[in-house]
Amino acid sequence: MTTRTDTAAGVGGDTDASDGRPEPTGDAGPSQRHVAGVARAMMRPYRRRVLLALLTVAGALATSLAGPALVEYLINDGLVRHHSMRVVDIAGGAYLAVAAATFVFTRWQTSLLSGTGELILNDLRKRVFAHLLAQPMAFYDAESSGQLLSRMTADIDTLESLVQSGIGTFVMSVGLFFASVVVLLVISPPLFVATAVCLVPIVVASARYRTASTKAYRAVRFRIGDTVSNLDESLAGVRVIQAFRQEERVGETFDTRNAAQLDAEVHTVRLASVFFPKVEGTGVLATAAILLVGGLLVHLHLTSIGAVAAYVLYVGNLFNSIQSLSQLFDLLQSSGAALSTVVTLLDTEPAMPDPEDPVALPRRGRLELVDVHFAYEGSRTVLSEVDLQVEQGEHLVLVGPTGAGKSTLAKLIGRLYDPVRGSVLLGGVDLRSADLPGLRRRIVVVPQEGFLFRGTVLDNMLVGHPDATEADVAGAIRSLGLTERFAELPDGLATDVGERGSHLSAGERQLVTLVRAALTDPAVLVMDEATSSVDPGTEAWVETALSRLTEGRTTITVAHRLSLAERADRVALVDDGRLVEVGTHDELVDAGGRYTALFAAWQGHAEPA
Repeated sequence: MTTRTDTAAGVGGDTDASDGRPEPTGDAGPSQRHVAGVARAMMRPYRRRVLLALLTVAGALATSLAGPALVEYLINDGLVRHHSMRVVDIAGGAYLAVAAATFVFTRWQTSLLSGTGELILNDLRKRVFAHLLAQPMAFYDAESSGQLLSRMTADIDTLESLVQSGIGTFVMSVGLFFASVVVLLVISPPLFVATAVCLVPIVVASARYRTASTKAYRAVRFRIGDTVSNLDESLAGVRVIQAFRQEERVGETFDTRNAAQLDAEVHTVRLASVFFPKVEGTGVLATAAILLVGGLLVHLHLTSIGAVAAYVLYVGNLFNSIQSLSQLFDLLQSSGAALSTVVTLLDTEPAMPDPEDPVALPRRGRLELVDVHFAYEGSRTVLSEVDLQVEQGEHLVLVGPTGAGKSTLAKLIGRLYDPVRGSVLLGGVDLRSADLPGLRRRIVVVPQEGFLFRGTVLDNMLVGHPDATEADVAGAIRSLGLTERFAELPDGLATDVGERGSHLSAGERQLVTLVRAALTDPAVLVMDEATSSVDPGTEAWVETALSRLTEGRTTITVAHRLSLAERADRVALVDDGRLVEVGTHDELVDAGGRYTALFAAWQGHAEPA
């Protein structure tokens, strides 16, 4: 297998089907016992519905098993022994009655099982989504968004296919198989021996198919996630792709991923094409063997014609159940693999859990970083030995070269990550001891580019404080001096922002996020250069709003333009993951150190050496 890499103008290259990642072996993931335990836990809230469904299954089984017994009675008592049409009429009428009862019970059990399955899948979707929202930023650094999207869509859709079209048949077939085995053993042990001999090839083939198909279907789930991931990335970057005319290369990448998925899917088809004919052929051979042995037993007066006829019908039930399970095997294996991947996701423990006894953060207090060390997973150390104190109401600006660790330090202050060593405290309380909802109200992070959700301007402002009234929103806008600016929008606060705020300019999006922060009224405000991507038309509005928002509030700003540092209370220079200089702008300029060189380079619009 070869690996090909293409890069052009910042557009990612394509690779082989696995992108350098190991092929999924199918051995990874939770055990089947654990997956079954999770499934049972999901069914627990609906145990009454499940119990009622099982009762209808039992009714359907009873009526299905009654049919061959009535045939035996009709042949032996109605035709062979007594030649009585009355017996024939009674048996025939009873057969029609149990057939109708089977139809009714089957309809009930299908409705109950499928309806309960849909309720369980609805719970599963909500559980997976809530689990994803609870994960910290480090989780998303390591995971592909396409793979996560695949868990929520393709995998759960596969489970839904089982619920809608297969779960009733599966439960009924399993019950019919075991019930038929018991009845066949009771009717004629000698004939059962012949039947059991015919079942041996199916058991062996099933065991082999189960092992091979489990690996194959897990590989399919992986490949589907890989394809969705590539599609998600390509659609997100479609403007870059078109701008640099990379449609052909990106299309080749998708074709490679799609081909890998096709190969995985075709492999499952090959496995099925060998297994299913074995099942069907064995059923035909078993029926022939039973007729042969049964005829011999009748000739030897060891059994009756009616018993052999009933036995053949019960064997038909047995192999029909096997045939139904065989036809469902693909869906069952695919669903099992899908559930396994979802359970693997749910087993991921949040790296930032709520403490057992959370402490409320104080409304005011000093912000402290004590011997903080941090490294991203699988990466070198990003921050080392960081000690910093920020007084209540102080504005501290973080400056330094690109990649020095400024933004990472800001994320630690906002507890988007936890330090691997050391502590971040507010008012003497370690952030890891505080409950996360309360922490998010006390410390708000304003990103470099404001992210907006689909909806109106008002909807997006309320993200920070969903319980706020329109009067609260109007007050927050007024406090930031933005009443006139938002009134200029086509529909005011009812203006639709479009997907990710595409109907607004970058500056307008940032103004919305500032109002969102003001509604939360945090004790600490962390900003990653909130004006760097602002358009000139709204820059003055943003500057005014920021000035009012930060007034009297502890503020940490990551700055790339040192004009902010000139106006801040203090400046902290971060270089190579360490705090190398801390002081006021004038103090650091007069000290003649690294900050002096950085400021001089910025004034001269040149990169420092």
